[in-house]
Order: sequence, then structure tokens, then C-alpha cells
Amino acid sequence: MQNTSSPGKRFLRRFFLFIAGLSLTILCLLGIALAIFWAPDKPVDELKARWAPPPSQFITVNGMSVHVRDEGKQDDPVPIILIHGTSASLHTWEAWVAELKGQHRVISMDIPAFGLTGPRADADYRSPTYARFILDLLDTMKVERCIIAGNSLGGEVAWQVAVAAPQRVERLILVDAGGYAFKSSSIPLGFRIARMPQVAWIAEHILPRRMMENSVKNVYGNPDKVTPALVDRYTAMTLREGNRHALSQRFQQTSSGAHAASIKNIHVPTLIIWGGQDRLIPPEYASKFNQDIAGSKLVIFDKLGHVPHEEDPAATVAVVKEFLK
Repeated sequence: MQNTSSPGKRFLRRFFLFIAGLSLTILCLLGIALAIFWAPDKPVDELKARWAPPPSQFITVNGMSVHVRDEGKQDDPVPIILIHGTSASLHTWEAWVAELKGQHRVISMDIPAFGLTGPRADADYRSPTYARFILDLLDTMKVERCIIAGNSLGGEVAWQVAVAAPQRVERLILVDAGGYAFKSSSIPLGFRIARMPQVAWIAEHILPRRMMENSVKNVYGNPDKVTPALVDRYTAMTLREGNRHALSQRFQQTSSGAHAASIKNIHVPTLIIWGGQDRLIPPEYASKFNQDIAGSKLVIFDKLGHVPHEEDPAATVAVVKEFLK
């Protein structure tokens, strides 16, 4: 029998069959990827044994169970407070703490949305809320006055504490700190995905190890320094129940540079440490801090990246110890 259908109809039929086949292929590939990289959240109690041995403790701050380490000289009237950055944890400061605790009391913590502390009930991850959290933590631990240090987001929180409560801050240490409306030359893949609401559900349920490894290497000046153990730690902290969803919420609430005008109101002795190979917050912003904070001291480590305290703790903490003299 002769085929009477027009060429146009035959083309449309083939086209729709092609699209249907392509969609099925994509769905199959997506299903395979989910099966391979499926990584559900882990309850915090499951992670504590490995990641919260002594001297870790959990204290209640405004209803949150906060992972804290309080080390060194307990009679030190002005302890050092260490605040980590986005997707990090108090573990990032371990080498600094080891060097500082012989002469000082040193307090580190997992801030909300990260580490073993996990999400806030109210899902408020704006930087002023973090600053208020640190002040509440100090109140809970009965710390009247401190030396406060922070990296990246933690640096932004640290200087906001110095602005909000200058009478409580004796010295300020900023390590590749946030605060200005910065322009990155490279952003870790994990951060880029967390900023995309359209893939948020997938990002909250899969975690390819290679993606985590590449994200950590992205913030190091020398990627060869990133060890499997380091990737294990960042992976475990990311898998803490609720952290991935909270990270996505935090990025949606971020308003880069919204409070930068108040940086000029900082009048405490300030040390600025920066990695010369920082591609997330490039070194030009170190110079802006140095210009805006009167009397501040700037030290740039040419070969280090966004987390210089973690990448080369010996060199960076030596500068801190000199500053604290």
C-alpha cells in the first residue's frame, strides 16, 4: 500500500520519537548517576565518635547544640576565638590551636549550618545573625573580652563582632575575610551548585567524592597538599544532617558587601593575613581591608590560597604569635 503521509508529518513523527528516546536516555543516565553518587544525610550522633573526640563538647546556645572546643590556659582572661568559613568546621584550626594553647586559652566552634552544629531552626544565615550568635556563645561561656579571628565567612563575622561590640574585642585577626562585594576568579564547584536552586534537591542527595576533592583543591594555593584524609573530613561535615540544605539557604540570603561601609568603624589592633593565590576572595580585597582599618597590619603569603591557616599553619601562626606579643 502506498504511504500517503506528507514528508512534514513523517519528519514530525521521527522528531518526536527522537525526543522521547533522548528523554528516556537522559532519565536512565540520571538514574545511574543517582545510584552511584547517592549520599544521604548522616545523623550528627553517627558522626560524633569520629569527629568530636575530647576535647570536643556540645553546649547549648539559644536552643542549639553547638560543637565547641575550649583548650589551653583556662585562666587566660582574654581567650582567642577562632571562627571558620563556609563549609568548614573547627577542625580547620587544629594546627593553630596546637601552637597557641600553650600560652593562651583558645576557643573554636562549628558555626550554624556547618560542622557538627548543623542548621538553625529559623534558617537565618545572614552575617549579622552569625555575629549575634558569637556574642551569645561568648555570654554562655562567660567570656567578657577576647581576641577574635576568622577565615572567609568567619572573618566577616569576626569584624562584625568588633563593630557591634568593640568593648569585647581586644584584637582582630582576619584571614582571607569576606565583607566587600568581591569578584572571584574561581569558585569551588560545590559552591556553584549550592547557588543553583533548580538543582538544589539533587545537590542535597548526591556527593561525588571527586567533586568534593576538586572543591577543596580549588581553595588551596598548592592542590597537592590536599590529602584523602582532608577530603574525608570535608565530606563528613557536608553530610551532617541538614547542612547541604542550609548551605543553599545561606547563599540565597547572602548580600555581598552589604555591610562593608562599617569596616572603617573598626578601631582595634588588626592583623590581616591573606593567601596570594586566593581565587575566591582575591588579594586585592586584603588591600581594601588594610586601607579601611586604621593601623592594621597586612601579611600576604604569596604561594597560599583561600585557607592559608590550614594550608601552611606553621608559617601563618608564626605571624599571629608575633602579633599577639
